[in-house]
Amino acid sequence: MAATQRFAAGIAVTAACAVALSGCGDAEHTGAERVAAPEKKPAAAPKTAVRLIGDGSTAFTGAQPKLPRPERLEPGQRPPQFVVFSWDGAGEDGQRLFSHFRKVAKANNATMTYFLSGVYMLPEEKRKLYDPPQHNAGSSDIGFNDVEGIRDTVEQLRGAWLEGNEVGTHFNGHFCGSSGGVGEWSVEEWKSEIAQAKSFVTSWKTNAGLKDVEPLPFDYEKELIGARTPCLEGQKNFMAAARELGFRYDTSGVNDQVWPKKKDGLWDLSMQLVPVPGRSFETLTMDYNFMVNQSGTTSQGDPSMHEYWGDQMRDGLLQGFDRAYEGNRAPLIIGNHFQSWNGGTYMRAIEETIETVCNKKEVRCVSFRQLADWLDAQDPATLDRLRTLKVGQAPQGGWASYLSAPPAPAPKGVPGAPADGER
Repeated sequence: MAATQRFAAGIAVTAACAVALSGCGDAEHTGAERVAAPEKKPAAAPKTAVRLIGDGSTAFTGAQPKLPRPERLEPGQRPPQFVVFSWDGAGEDGQRLFSHFRKVAKANNATMTYFLSGVYMLPEEKRKLYDPPQHNAGSSDIGFNDVEGIRDTVEQLRGAWLEGNEVGTHFNGHFCGSSGGVGEWSVEEWKSEIAQAKSFVTSWKTNAGLKDVEPLPFDYEKELIGARTPCLEGQKNFMAAARELGFRYDTSGVNDQVWPKKKDGLWDLSMQLVPVPGRSFETLTMDYNFMVNQSGTTSQGDPSMHEYWGDQMRDGLLQGFDRAYEGNRAPLIIGNHFQSWNGGTYMRAIEETIETVCNKKEVRCVSFRQLADWLDAQDPATLDRLRTLKVGQAPQGGWASYLSAPPAPAPKGVPGAPADGER
């Protein structure tokens, strides 16, 4: 979202969060003989009930709906092709891109990760509540929100989570590059930034005066397990803070299309380099990076090139997808912004990519949470084996032999068996 852009008003559609309980009364009888009514057991309490948290901005409503249970690969089984679509600074404004891509995801059997900027939950008049590291209170390089913008964003976040999507964080003021940017923040300063991002999500009702709006249906302390830093800066100290706070992954780096591994205790689910069709180099799987390599600016470039640039990004992502799908099956990690740079051509590119890949056989378009869950469920030896495959490299001899179970150890006493005590 642009730094000075105000969020447009919209019609809030609330999701039902309350659980109704019904009671039973005893039947009455008349006549000479009174027959005792059979004893009725009280209605069972619901397995999950809404429990408001704090001022009611968030609530515990039970397990997240539509979250698939991860399954461990069977010996010799080909891995699914994971694709993660994610959005930095997710919020609903006058472009209505958040609500639009929720519809696109549902239509194509996809879930995504929305990295919410905390200041999008804070109204302009309350800006002084934000005290960013190394900046004056009330500072933000992406501005703040208004009440109707907060209402609209809450509506989208609520619906997205109930559909199985993930809500992560893109922190708050998006300071990068200049003096005092996130690249210079200490571990303790990152902890302060994270705590403030959480506080804006868990107190938007009070800050915006929206007491009549339904809560977000999740406990953000438990929901928040990963992030992407502004401009991909400050990763080292952020990860140290995130590890102490119980995060499970980071996606602030740059990597090749290979199977991920843990870095300093967190899954490194970095975005990746993919081809730029017609050029001799690769670039990051993000709309901003394609744009910089095309028009070189966030200002609108040559309108006659918009369609070509959008096609170039789409085709680059599809080339990256194809070489993984037909090769090492490494997850494809894609990052975006709800922006209309160069006439919205990158939004079109992403939508066409979703429509092309998410309906293919053995493809799972998932959130980072779902990918991390799946990775955690696998045999570490299997993941080690997958990481030996290079970009686009299919296993020689096929998946059945490449991921087959290792031979059982020989029974004791037969030639070649280990002696007692050997390992």
